[in-house]
Amino acid sequence: MELNEKLEILTDAAKYDVSCSSSGSSRRNKGGLGNGHISGICHSWSEDGRCISLLKILYTNHCIYDCEYCINRRSHDTPRAAFTPREVAELTVNFYKRNYIEGLFLSSGVLRNPDYTMEQLIEVARLLREEYRFNGYIHMKAIPGCSEALTYRLGHLIDRMSVNIELPTRRSLALLAPDKKYSDILRPMSQVSRALVATADAKKTLKHTPKFVPAGQTTQMIIGAGGEDDRDILNRAESLYKDYALKRVYYSAFVPVVKSPYTAGIAKAPLLREHRIYQGDWLLRFYGFSAQELLNERTPNFNLALDPKANWAVEHVENFPIEVNRATYEELMRVPGFGRTYARRIIQARKFAALTYDGLEALKISTKRAKHFITVNGVYRGSRFTSKAELKTIMGALDPMGREQLSFF
Repeated sequence: MELNEKLEILTDAAKYDVSCSSSGSSRRNKGGLGNGHISGICHSWSEDGRCISLLKILYTNHCIYDCEYCINRRSHDTPRAAFTPREVAELTVNFYKRNYIEGLFLSSGVLRNPDYTMEQLIEVARLLREEYRFNGYIHMKAIPGCSEALTYRLGHLIDRMSVNIELPTRRSLALLAPDKKYSDILRPMSQVSRALVATADAKKTLKHTPKFVPAGQTTQMIIGAGGEDDRDILNRAESLYKDYALKRVYYSAFVPVVKSPYTAGIAKAPLLREHRIYQGDWLLRFYGFSAQELLNERTPNFNLALDPKANWAVEHVENFPIEVNRATYEELMRVPGFGRTYARRIIQARKFAALTYDGLEALKISTKRAKHFITVNGVYRGSRFTSKAELKTIMGALDPMGREQLSFF
């Protein structure tokens, strides 16, 4: 098979992996500049925060597994291809020299067995690092079930590693991916987590400690394939952040691309649901919320009409209003419309004088959403609502785009 044909098959097969921020775009070029629809290039963020373009491909779409949700499943009738390690290395270097890309994002189906597939990925990384002296960004997927030594070897060659957990519960994994085991997925995550701690400790005494996945590890979860609710997904994400120090969990709304009796009747998950889960994830990582605070047995799914933080504030409106001149940083972070920048700006400014609404305006702090939950120097300017339902209606009206996936433009 010609290299171009392999490239076409294996870039298209990689487009359902969302561990790159530009994945899933459907914007076609109709005579203008650029084309977000064509697979093959995605964007990510490097260790130092730069947005970079990556060649995004699969090593192979052959796979020994038969996961019900996957377009590359063993029983699916689709064109198959596999690169050699040197083909991937040369493609990466040639595209880099033409300034098409700044790095490589490489995933793979499982060829023969997990160890063999990992050995092929390691050979790609070895060729790039040691033979071609490539110092660009490399993000690769570790293959669940591979040996520990191979995970460590790959981790010393690349910048970021992902182990896709795919489904949030053991029940859904057993139903939709019966060839996979949760223990095989979590083991390499644990190995990477331990190695990251060991590397950080070693750096305290050894200046030239070899790097080990310096951009951290990530994973991906599919939303809606197994009938799980948002609480299942967020609880799993929270445990992954705590137990394995993941840099990030990516979420992908289920797309029924292959026929399966187990996913028959399950519609494509709405993008707004995916968006709400990303917002909830953000609250876990940066705003000090726990999954249990955001969702519970009574309300297991996010309110699609209201963002999770505003919804939480309305449900706990008895804790408000808070006085911005006395509130702690953590309390300010829970006010709808306030983020880290506003909270820090308020705390810094009130050291010199008590803040007023005019003072907040001078600090360029909007109170459009926050005014229902704060007093400023004793003054309340929010609505006089009589029930939580009424307040939800008021907050929902402030966000008319809340029912739609936001556009970048």
